[in-house]
Amino acid sequence: MRTIQFIKGHFYHIFNRGVEKRDIFESEADMWRFLQALFLFNDEKSLISSLYGLERDKGAMNFSVIKNFFQEQGYNRDPLVRICADCLMPNHFHLLIEEIKENGISRFMHKIGTGYTNFFNAKYDRVGSLLQGPYKAVMVENDDYLQYLLAYINIINPAQLIEPEIKEKGVMDIDKVLDFAENYQWSTHQYYLGKMESIIVDKGIFQNFFPTPEEYRDFSKKILLGRQYKSASSLFLE
Repeated sequence: MRTIQFIKGHFYHIFNRGVEKRDIFESEADMWRFLQALFLFNDEKSLISSLYGLERDKGAMNFSVIKNFFQEQGYNRDPLVRICADCLMPNHFHLLIEEIKENGISRFMHKIGTGYTNFFNAKYDRVGSLLQGPYKAVMVENDDYLQYLLAYINIINPAQLIEPEIKEKGVMDIDKVLDFAENYQWSTHQYYLGKMESIIVDKGIFQNFFPTPEEYRDFSKKILLGRQYKSASSLFLE
């Protein structure tokens, strides 16, 4: 049973990984599918079957197709949560979410977990659980940690792909890590740098923290230079 109580107006770090540490994304197409689910399921009225219905009616899905569909229908979205950041890795994912509706996170994550698992199992002809139990959720207690968490999700987490011992030894090459993060398309780092648009992410309070991409970039580098990430071992999935 989940002990954390989600409270409207509060931010939460949500993360989970594959059962037995298995990969939950076998291809880039799987990652795109998960991102599409983040957008589509973040709505009061959306059902788990809605992405399949769109595929049946519209063919192969991408964000342009989905966005145009909602515009054509004059559909007014009613989000369950505010997604401030996301990062997909081969065997896990991280989300930074604000609760904006009663039970919004619980309902949203149920649709994500069920919908993506059903898709993955059907695609790869498997059965059973895909994710390692209930997703983890940690309330963010203050603004300093909230800003740090954004840098962790967007930069430090994907950096483990090129510096696997970052947790134990810290960043070895800051420029290399920043360059890698800037070109990693499965986090929201490019969005905060102003290099891409997103129909998933709503900056919310982060627009006040980082009014310009330059301020976000400077903050990110300071986090790495200050090696603040080494004191936050609870963020790393073992």
